[in-house]
Amino acid sequence: MFRRFVISGVLLWCALGASARTRQHYGGTLRVEVQSDPWQEPDGIARRLTMDGLTQIDSAGAVQPALSVRWESQNDDHRWQFWIRNNVQFHDGTPLTADALAASLTQACRYGCAWSKVYTLGQSVVFTSDLPIPDLPAQLAQAKFLISHQDSQGAQQGTGPFFIAGFPGGVMLFTANNDHWGGRPFVDTVEVWPRRSIRDQWMDMSVGRTDVVEVPAEMLRQAPQQHLTVLASRPENLLLLQIASTGSLANPQLRQAIALAVDRSALYNVIFQKQGEITASILPGALTGYAFLFSPERHLNRAHELRSGATPPQLSLAVEGGNPAMQLSAERIVLNLREAGFQVQMAPAGGKIQPDIVLRQIHLETTDPRAALDEMVEATGQRVSINGSDMASIYRAEKEFLATYTVVPLLWLPQAYAIGDRVRDLRFAADGSLLIADAAIEDAK
Repeated sequence: MFRRFVISGVLLWCALGASARTRQHYGGTLRVEVQSDPWQEPDGIARRLTMDGLTQIDSAGAVQPALSVRWESQNDDHRWQFWIRNNVQFHDGTPLTADALAASLTQACRYGCAWSKVYTLGQSVVFTSDLPIPDLPAQLAQAKFLISHQDSQGAQQGTGPFFIAGFPGGVMLFTANNDHWGGRPFVDTVEVWPRRSIRDQWMDMSVGRTDVVEVPAEMLRQAPQQHLTVLASRPENLLLLQIASTGSLANPQLRQAIALAVDRSALYNVIFQKQGEITASILPGALTGYAFLFSPERHLNRAHELRSGATPPQLSLAVEGGNPAMQLSAERIVLNLREAGFQVQMAPAGGKIQPDIVLRQIHLETTDPRAALDEMVEATGQRVSINGSDMASIYRAEKEFLATYTVVPLLWLPQAYAIGDRVRDLRFAADGSLLIADAAIEDAK
């Protein structure tokens, strides 16, 4: 009996010790380094820190309330009404009202949205559309629809879990919002260091100068060798070619020849080190289940047949963004197209002449298939007509869109970060954003 008592005591002591080590503490500063502008859409980390949407996507991919507490649709999804959360304020103390929400959403839609009109009705906002929008709650969780208002100084104020505290020396400081409707974040302060090269980020991590750094997909295999602890998302960044449908490539057969000439396997195996997945679909297979119906195979002979007799003059291919892996991918694609008989050269960065082909990455936020197709197509500056919310209707709409060969999907790539030893409970939401408000620092007191 004494021995069982001692063993039980030891187990209890170990359990209490483990609990003390893993229990979240309030306080501390979380330091994050990124290559790009933290305010950029859709995955800029600063936007999610300071702003909320009407809805949000949880870690399981479900649409949840945020600044709206409930919603309902009428008239076969042509009309939606969202009721606003009470007692919410912008960071400058201005109350959140239906009018402020409608003004913010109207500003976000200056380039076009799924709805035709948004207006207020008491403490609610109403959306109406000529076409049904069954995926509107999922759409409203996207970064471009995060709510803000302009204060008297011209600054944008949000309602998010962190305030903007300042920009000393180019570092962005964010302070915890004690009165956030979702609860106070665990950390007191978030420091975001923008425009840091991957080399500098990893160096800072190795000496304990930062807590969160980026890990490009092509470097995921190197990270463990550098003793980095990696947090990776599902494949949510689509590498694609966007092809002009006018000028030299107005002929759809030429665009199809370009699509057939690209060697996706070389990009996947060599440049991106077998991270992510090869695709010819604009939506990931895990989201739809039908991506395998779009063949990603290279058919060089067929590309020659389509191009013959309709050879365009010299084409230009540009890269969106300065990522080295993107540049290498573009150079590889240029070689592929030359093998198919096209005359292609790399367009200079920042050139004034509109390129014929652009290599891009587009970040997918939503996990609703219909909303995802709307989001991805809209990101290319085009629109798609989806006659229904069932998977067969979504597939037909995607197939029709891809048959224009103005967009050629290549690879789905994950988003990844390396996190320091003192960071606890940092994870991704299903939309690919980091849930920093849920994270804690182990040594915080």
